[in-house]
Amino acid sequence: MSVPSAAVDGVPAADHPSGRLLAHVCHSLVRRLPTGTGAAAVRAALDVLMERHPGLGGVRLFDERLEVDAGDPEARARVRREASRTVDGDPVVARAVVLGYADGEADLVVVAHRRVVDRRTLGLLATALSVPGTPMELPDAVAPDPAAGTAARPGSPAGAGVPSRSGVPSGSGDAAVALPWGLGDPARAGRTGTVELATAKVAADTAPALLVAATALVIARYGASERAVFGLVTEDPVAGESERLVTLPVYEETEVAELLGAAAESIAPGDVCLPEPPAVGVLLTGERPGEVYRPALTPAFPATLEWRYDQDGTVGGALRHDEGTIAPAVARRFAGHLDRAVRELARAPVGTAVGGMAPLTADEAAAVLAAGRTPARGGTPPAPLHATFRAVAAAQPDAPALTGPGGTLSYAELDARSDTAARALRAVGVLPGDLVGVRLDRDTDLVVTLLGILKTGAAYVPMDTAYPAERLVHTVTDAGIRILVSTGPDFPAVDGVTVLRPAELSSGDGDPAPDANPDPGATATDPDAIAYVIYTSGSTGRPKGVAVPHRNVHALLTATAADFGFTPADTWTLFHSSAFDFSVWEIWGALLTGGQLVVVPYYVSRNPEDFHDLLVRHRVTVLNQTPSAFAALKEVDLRASAALAVRLVVFGGEPLDVRILRDWFRRHPHTRCRVVNMYGITETTVHVTAHTVTPLDLTAGSRTVGRALPGWSVSVRDTAGRLQPFGVPGEIWVGGAGVADRYLGREELTAARFVVDPVSGERVYRSGDLGRLRPDGRLDHLGRIDDQVKVRGFRIELGEIRSVLLEDDRVTAAAVVLGGDPGDAAGVRLDAYVVPGDAGVSTEDLRRRAARYLPEYMVPATFTLLPELPLTVNGKIDAGGLAPAPAIPGPPPSAGTGEPADDAVLKVWRDILGDHIGPHDDFFTTGGNSLLAVRLSGALRRAGLPPVSLRELHIHPTPAEVSALIAGREPTG
Repeated sequence: MSVPSAAVDGVPAADHPSGRLLAHVCHSLVRRLPTGTGAAAVRAALDVLMERHPGLGGVRLFDERLEVDAGDPEARARVRREASRTVDGDPVVARAVVLGYADGEADLVVVAHRRVVDRRTLGLLATALSVPGTPMELPDAVAPDPAAGTAARPGSPAGAGVPSRSGVPSGSGDAAVALPWGLGDPARAGRTGTVELATAKVAADTAPALLVAATALVIARYGASERAVFGLVTEDPVAGESERLVTLPVYEETEVAELLGAAAESIAPGDVCLPEPPAVGVLLTGERPGEVYRPALTPAFPATLEWRYDQDGTVGGALRHDEGTIAPAVARRFAGHLDRAVRELARAPVGTAVGGMAPLTADEAAAVLAAGRTPARGGTPPAPLHATFRAVAAAQPDAPALTGPGGTLSYAELDARSDTAARALRAVGVLPGDLVGVRLDRDTDLVVTLLGILKTGAAYVPMDTAYPAERLVHTVTDAGIRILVSTGPDFPAVDGVTVLRPAELSSGDGDPAPDANPDPGATATDPDAIAYVIYTSGSTGRPKGVAVPHRNVHALLTATAADFGFTPADTWTLFHSSAFDFSVWEIWGALLTGGQLVVVPYYVSRNPEDFHDLLVRHRVTVLNQTPSAFAALKEVDLRASAALAVRLVVFGGEPLDVRILRDWFRRHPHTRCRVVNMYGITETTVHVTAHTVTPLDLTAGSRTVGRALPGWSVSVRDTAGRLQPFGVPGEIWVGGAGVADRYLGREELTAARFVVDPVSGERVYRSGDLGRLRPDGRLDHLGRIDDQVKVRGFRIELGEIRSVLLEDDRVTAAAVVLGGDPGDAAGVRLDAYVVPGDAGVSTEDLRRRAARYLPEYMVPATFTLLPELPLTVNGKIDAGGLAPAPAIPGPPPSAGTGEPADDAVLKVWRDILGDHIGPHDDFFTTGGNSLLAVRLSGALRRAGLPPVSLRELHIHPTPAEVSALIAGREPTG
């Protein structure tokens, strides 16, 4: 393939108002003085130079005699120390030090501030001092610059408050954002670490290009990118200094010769000045025999690579880094990979593709795999969920098992009720291995039905009661469901599908049947059999079913029960929809550890005040929440007088911003209420990792989701499936006990996502999530690689929504993007952009159709009609060019309504959704959602108005209707 030449951006350095990239640092040169030349001769030479060049009055000369020979380690250490000391004082231009030794030899060390003495001038100055009588013409620039101010004074200590062009001191921890792989500690910002790079022998004519190419290869790998971007400063004793921004393409198929050629082009003469210093900079220096040059005494960039090459082809250097940006351990590995890249490129045939050069050695790969794997805990052999439940029920038959709106069932009663349901299901033809659909509200019947289905040897397929008819039909037909349990008469008719009501699964009088064992063979189900199938959003336009075996859930509880301290004394809540895999953790976590499960009705789950009352009333100890839902609950808890009994809070479903816990920890110290952030995927059985959050995490703004659960493994891969080094972003691969069986009926997709790891040989799931692994095995979750997003805890493929929109014959093009405030879970929304092919189509038509096929949480909050979609130069959707149109105001108030334009309810409404809202705009079709509904209710209260519940808002969704609804009510708290 053809590799484009290096891209160079910027303006000529001489014309740039900000000066040069390295203007804020010092450099040094060490040269052996000719035999017989001592400090007196150097002083005489300096006096002559100062007469001819008054600017050299800023050069200070020192001399010292050491009582050791020149080759003594003490002498070499002293030279290094003098060459590392920055220019100190004002108006010092440079410092020269003569070090004399016992054997008559002497070294000259010259240190200068780069703003006034460049590389070429430094060499001329050293020559003039070391060889008295040498003619020397110094540039006029060798003089203090009064216009530079204190920030650029030649005498200012380099790196000590001298700002870079971005206004941030070089090496500042703020630069860590640009190096996600650095894993630096902000508390160590400003401390310099140094790692020496190995010395090697290469072909002299290719040495500079080889060093730049090796750097580009490693930077691209660490950046998980097909291009390497870094600042390049080339310095030559004769030609002087030039700087530029280099962008080198590093594709899998790029050949060594192509990469070397592009690198050579990037070094070609030319000088530009960068508007902002990049995070990684390369200082490429050619050295003369007999001298040692250091181009920067402090890191010129947060990560500074100083490469040196001699005329004989000897190459080497050092990595100098700010520890606030790059952790020392990461720096050592990064330097090791640079050394390896130099060796591999030097010996590789020119036609070799660089993609074949493994980023890690076998030992490094083994260490990465080991860090991401947690050994499984010992425990009971895997068993079907219902068999484990029966054993728990036999051990504590009278203990409370399930509490719902209708009362509480003991373990014995729940066991008997589910036995009755199992017999009824078997009577209508349910067989082991079947898939049985379930569309029930969160109540006692739901749990009884799920347990009864498992006791038949079948698996359950949950569907939310809010799903539209088309999605329900797709799920039933895709899963091949013949029997379905649903409340109400509204389930859409599907040929060959029998719909049962919960009452049909119980005995005639509602009492448990006397025979508690419906079929002895039912409890002997293979633990590898499928327990449930949960449908997740699919990029092809239709949801995909994830089939999860019994043994996976058993492994999940075995991995967590001891650490989390689950006991029969715990009370859990069933807060989440059965179609959301968090419910698997809630239901079976409670019932298989002997705890009590309290069902949270839908409208209670959407009203934080009512939910808080439920937690207090039932003394709930284990609370599972998405961060979005918890944020509203936390605000209620801060105002509540009644104390919670919660000892464990488990977060899942979406990324956690740990800062929301600041107030929570004040009221519930982490020593009394443990908070655990868990990362997980439906395809890997709910949870994969766990991290206990403490107040220290709040200070650090931690993004970690912790280590893999016992029996699970995590690793981070590049696009070719190769292991990434510690700290380097890539796709999260999950292995171990939680990996699901397959996607139902999707052989190709199953083969693409559930793969055999070529490194470890185990079966793993490619998550599509972006992450990085830390050396201690903790995983940082960094978002999605593709266009899958999470909204209010729901994982959504934007492609599925787009596909539904495009199925409308009146639509010619469509795009769906995540909009709103990404830092506000309630404010995040889906925005749809549609190019209509029919002039008569309206946004309301599109919304109504989307609501027929998509669940409420997947219906875009805004629909915007466009003549065409904006595209980038690469032909992709230009998301930056999309802006949602404001909602269309509703009809004017009818005569006699008496609604003033400054209605207090309407003001609150506009504070939540925007000034474009009219009195008759529907809350849920103008950007509202259940989380914003909670915010609206609180805002009404703060405005001195009576709040409204979510149920009331669904029935009365406009400002005008709510104004009429609350007229005459007394405001609350």
